[in-house]
Amino acid sequence: MSTNVQSIDARSGVRRAVAQNSTAEEIAEICIAASAASARLAAADRAERSAMLRAMADRLETDREDIISAADRETALGVSRLNGELTRTTFQLRLFADVLEEGSYLEATIDTAEATAMGPRPDLRRMLVPLGAVAVFGSSNFPLAFSVPGGDTASALAAGNAVVLKVHSSHPETSQLCAKALRQGALDSGFPADVVGLVFGRDATRHLVTDPRIKAVGFTGSLTGGQAILEYIDEREDPIPFYGELSSLNPFIVTEAAARSRASEIGRGLAESMTMGGGQFCTKPGLAFVPLGPGGDALMQALRLAVASTPSFTLLNERITRDYEAGVQALKTGGIASLVGEGPDSPGGAVPAMVFEVGTDAVPDIAQECFGPVTIVVRYNSIDDLERVLQSLTGSLTASIHHADGEDASVLRLIEAVREGVGRLVFNSYPTGVAVSWAQTHGGPWPSTNTLHTSVGATSIRRFLRPMTWQSAADVFLPAELRDAYTNIPRRINGQLLSLEQARI
Repeated sequence: MSTNVQSIDARSGVRRAVAQNSTAEEIAEICIAASAASARLAAADRAERSAMLRAMADRLETDREDIISAADRETALGVSRLNGELTRTTFQLRLFADVLEEGSYLEATIDTAEATAMGPRPDLRRMLVPLGAVAVFGSSNFPLAFSVPGGDTASALAAGNAVVLKVHSSHPETSQLCAKALRQGALDSGFPADVVGLVFGRDATRHLVTDPRIKAVGFTGSLTGGQAILEYIDEREDPIPFYGELSSLNPFIVTEAAARSRASEIGRGLAESMTMGGGQFCTKPGLAFVPLGPGGDALMQALRLAVASTPSFTLLNERITRDYEAGVQALKTGGIASLVGEGPDSPGGAVPAMVFEVGTDAVPDIAQECFGPVTIVVRYNSIDDLERVLQSLTGSLTASIHHADGEDASVLRLIEAVREGVGRLVFNSYPTGVAVSWAQTHGGPWPSTNTLHTSVGATSIRRFLRPMTWQSAADVFLPAELRDAYTNIPRRINGQLLSLEQARI
């Protein structure tokens, strides 16, 4: 088997070697270097790490033209989409620089020594500290936002951990260029380049995940891929956290009144959302619930027309294309779903968008993710009918509810039906697109993820930190943030969350 790592032009299929698959020995050396770099990051103060993240963002901006060119060639996602994604990525790095400077993520907590109803209490001081080197797996569908310079990397580095990245085979050259920028940003800030390391090849997964210097894993990909990594983690003598984003249906619910009043608008919006990025967004609405009746029929007509005029898509790689074609073929021939809308065919391996329709009784047979520009519309009779089906779904990242004024009672029932199975509720809008912010949740119950944490937004940093308490420690032995006179971050002292002005003991 060839040891060459090949960069494949997603449109033409032209291949060229850009790297070599990593050997077990090379991976071990990279992990050793990452462990040492993690110690350097953990010892640095928050201002130093903040400066490093901003320098990394600056380097990505400097190299933008080369990165976008390579990413477009390897993914066919388009220059406009990829420029937006890189802008999101640099924004994300700078957001985490702000998170570090603000400091509340540390959860700094102090209980001073005093008498209590339980007896004398010692002086206890607690905050979150870095885990150590983190393994991150690049995703196929976001070469810039969920891969080498993506959210897992940004949050892990901000937390004080070096990152070893398993490069996705769909965009190896893009990954190399991004890693070069990040490593140079680290050097510009006085940190070792080894705060970011790359490994290549299918066999690298097991060696990386089982390396004893790796203390956590971040993964965005398929359910089967995530389960394989979990099996490797089980081989370790010491268990480590696995933060996986895996599979999501993202139910899209339209009430009868909403369909009656906004059929065309919702139908067009659903078509745009389900085909955004070739339907290769993890938040794509894969199941849409539309009422039977004139309003629902009008919505379906708008959806069909929008899909019929949507150009075909070159998907990210050959495997994704094969799986998409197999998935829609199974729907066509399974005798359960009816094909009710289809985009135009295109030569050269591009695939058309498709819309299928089923009744509520068919949901158990079709409720699985199909990656690509396809959605299944479930036609329902009543809120009772809809509520029953929604309660049977597996976990998703999102659920969207389109409603009209005056439907509060019905919408509350729908919220209750989906609330336990999603991480984000979207109202009268569309789930594709995830803002990078303090309040964002990008996560959900199994199989959308296997974690209670978000992978997007400021609080995603929590995944790569652990709590530690200092008991009866002299000031000199404490981290700066836990010392008596420190006032630069909010702190909880003797049970009271205090502002900066109050946080001094």
